Amino acid sequence: MLAIISSNVVTAGIPPFFIGPFIIPAGTFIIGATFIFRDFVQNFVGRRKTYLLILIAMVLSALTSYLLGDTLWIVFASIITFAVSETTDTEIYSRLKLPFHMRVAYSGIVGGILDSIIFVVVGLSPLGANILPWNAVFLAIVGQIIVKTLVQLFAAIIVKKIFLKHAKVVWK
Repeated sequence: MLAIISSNVVTAGIPPFFIGPFIIPAGTFIIGATFIFRDFVQNFVGRRKTYLLILIAMVLSALTSYLLGDTLWIVFASIITFAVSETTDTEIYSRLKLPFHMRVAYSGIVGGILDSIIFVVVGLSPLGANILPWNAVFLAIVGQIIVKTLVQLFAAIIVKKIFLKHAKVVWK
């Protein structure tokens, strides 16, 4: 929950980064981590309770976005994006019969790709709040996908190399 609120606050307070031609909102780094946190939560509370927590986090995200002054179109895009990407991540993570770190990587990468595409197109493009012109939409999507994928891969390595070696928890 804290990561979702933090990503909204950071995105609202820090201008986007321009790395080469790519546009990357500062909150992208945190959003990439939310998929990992959700996987850990699901391991501890199960899939059913995870969906309740996704719903609560989605409401908190929308409320935070609105209170930070985002337009209703951005708030709407945030809700749609969150629902689709987190649900997809949850379902992929639940259905894969792979080690924990591999499920974290695969489900998070797919969730991050969906998150990037949906939010930029629905929220930021001329179809939405018209913040980005069409010629910048692709660069914003690709920049976010790169960052979120790197976050997922880095997390999977950390989980495999460090965390799971010392964990005394049974991982489903």
